[in-house]
Amino acid sequence: MYQKKTEDDIRCPLEYGLEIFGGKWKSRVLCVMNAKGTLRYSEIRREMKNITDAVLASTLKELIRDKLISRKSYDEIPPRVEYSLTEKGKSVVPILQSICSWSGIFYKEDSKNLMTQCEKCDHRN
Repeated sequence: MYQKKTEDDIRCPLEYGLEIFGGKWKSRVLCVMNAKGTLRYSEIRREMKNITDAVLASTLKELIRDKLISRKSYDEIPPRVEYSLTEKGKSVVPILQSICSWSGIFYKEDSKNLMTQCEKCDHRN
């Protein structure tokens, strides 16, 4: 497993926030879980469509480490594991929705490409 050689140098709250929920997949996982509720790994994978198993597993571990989602194992056969947003994770959703709205406005101005609103984080749902 990769280990950083230096410690994170976070000097402002924005950097902390971007470290916690930034990147390509974390915000998408959070939005899916917000829209769908408690999910099993296979359900998250199905909703994410084009994410690899390795990347999804790593993303879930990071979100659990940062206390944005929780993982609950059931002592059953076959084993069952469910993931859900924590209160900290739920508190991030309005921020992600605001970023999505802002991006929808300014991306249209800055690009000829059409970007559709994501149904998972659309705050109008």
